[in-house]
Amino acid sequence: MNVLLGIPAIVPLFLAWYILVNGPLADLGWTVRDPNEDDGMFLWLVIAAPVFCLFGLVWGLANLWMRRRTAVPAAQYWVACAAASLVPFVVVFGLF
Repeated sequence: MNVLLGIPAIVPLFLAWYILVNGPLADLGWTVRDPNEDDGMFLWLVIAAPVFCLFGLVWGLANLWMRRRTAVPAAQYWVACAAASLVPFVVVFGLF
């Protein structure tokens, strides 16, 4: 289930990466800001915040529902869920 949830998770993970690369990491000098990115970070936060909240809500509720039906310890369950959700993102961006 978490690998399937990881497919739509590509969008919020990409938004988080884009915000970090063009915001705080560029300010620290660790990355180079996109020269076309002159709208500021507020616009990206307005776009990204609802996406983060919606995906987090769906992911959290689905995993709470599944957690009650498994006999795995909680710590192992949540680590496995997070890792499985990252698989599609790593596969897609690992190919490029």
